[in-house]
Amino acid sequence: MCLAIPGEILSIENATGLMRTGRVSFGGIVKEINLSYTPAAGIGDYVLVHVGFAISQIDADVADKIIQELEKLEEIDPEIYRTLT
Repeated sequence: MCLAIPGEILSIENATGLMRTGRVSFGGIVKEINLSYTPAAGIGDYVLVHVGFAISQIDADVADKIIQELEKLEEIDPEIYRTLT
Protein backbone atom coordinates (compact mmCIF):
# COMPACT_ATOMS: atom_id res chain seq x y z
CA MET A 1 0.00 0.00 0.00
CA CYS A 2 1.26 3.47 -0.87
CA LEU A 3 0.57 6.58 1.13
CA ALA A 4 1.01 10.21 0.10
CA ILE A 5 1.10 12.95 2.73
CA PRO A 6 -0.06 16.55 2.10
CA GLY A 7 2.42 19.33 2.67
CA GLU A 8 2.67 23.06 2.04
CA ILE A 9 5.45 24.42 -0.17
CA LEU A 10 7.53 26.96 1.78
CA SER A 11 10.20 27.71 -0.81
CA ILE A 12 11.38 26.56 -4.23
CA GLU A 13 14.94 26.03 -5.42
CA ASN A 14 16.10 25.04 -8.91
CA ALA A 15 12.82 26.37 -10.31
CA THR A 16 12.94 24.45 -13.60
CA GLY A 17 13.60 20.97 -14.89
CA LEU A 18 14.02 17.60 -13.25
CA MET A 19 15.95 19.00 -10.30
CA ARG A 20 13.13 21.35 -9.21
CA THR A 21 13.05 21.04 -5.43
CA GLY A 22 11.48 22.85 -2.55
CA ARG A 23 11.12 22.96 1.20
CA VAL A 24 7.75 21.46 2.15
CA SER A 25 6.16 21.60 5.60
CA PHE A 26 4.27 18.63 7.02
CA GLY A 27 2.68 20.07 10.15
CA GLY A 28 5.95 21.69 11.23
CA ILE A 29 8.28 18.98 9.94
CA VAL A 30 10.13 20.49 6.96
CA LYS A 31 11.78 18.35 4.28
CA GLU A 32 13.34 18.96 0.88
CA ILE A 33 11.05 17.48 -1.78
CA ASN A 34 11.42 16.96 -5.53
CA LEU A 35 8.76 19.12 -7.24
CA SER A 36 9.49 18.17 -10.86
CA TYR A 37 6.16 16.29 -11.22
CA THR A 38 4.21 19.39 -10.10
CA PRO A 39 5.56 22.21 -12.29
CA ALA A 40 2.55 24.49 -11.68
CA ALA A 41 2.81 24.31 -7.87
CA GLY A 42 4.18 27.39 -6.16
CA ILE A 43 4.96 28.74 -2.73
CA GLY A 44 1.93 28.37 -0.46
CA ASP A 45 0.39 25.57 -2.54
CA TYR A 46 -0.27 22.10 -1.16
CA VAL A 47 1.10 18.95 -2.74
CA LEU A 48 0.76 15.24 -2.05
CA VAL A 49 4.19 13.76 -1.35
CA HIS A 50 5.24 10.13 -1.73
CA VAL A 51 8.82 8.97 -1.08
CA GLY A 52 10.27 12.45 -1.49
CA PHE A 53 8.38 13.39 -4.66
CA ALA A 54 5.39 15.72 -4.92
CA ILE A 55 3.07 13.62 -7.09
CA SER A 56 0.17 16.06 -7.42
CA GLN A 57 -1.01 19.49 -6.40
CA ILE A 58 -4.13 19.60 -4.22
CA ASP A 59 -6.58 22.19 -2.97
CA ALA A 60 -5.94 23.61 0.52
CA ASP A 61 -9.37 22.37 1.72
CA VAL A 62 -8.60 18.82 0.60
CA ALA A 63 -5.18 19.00 2.28
CA ASP A 64 -6.82 20.21 5.50
CA LYS A 65 -9.28 17.29 5.50
CA ILE A 66 -6.46 14.77 5.00
CA ILE A 67 -4.40 16.39 7.76
CA GLN A 68 -7.39 16.21 10.13
CA GLU A 69 -7.72 12.48 9.46
CA LEU A 70 -4.00 11.97 10.05
CA GLU A 71 -4.28 13.87 13.33
CA LYS A 72 -6.97 11.40 14.40
CA LEU A 73 -4.44 8.62 13.80
CA GLU A 74 -1.90 10.56 15.84
CA GLU A 75 -4.31 10.59 18.79
CA ILE A 76 -4.34 6.79 18.64
CA ASP A 77 -0.55 6.51 18.24
CA PRO A 78 1.47 9.75 18.71
CA GLU A 79 4.44 8.39 16.73
CA ILE A 80 2.47 7.51 13.60
CA TYR A 81 2.55 10.95 11.95
CA ARG A 82 6.29 11.27 12.50
CA THR A 83 6.90 7.92 10.82
CA LEU A 84 4.69 8.88 7.87
CA THR A 85 6.60 12.06 7.16
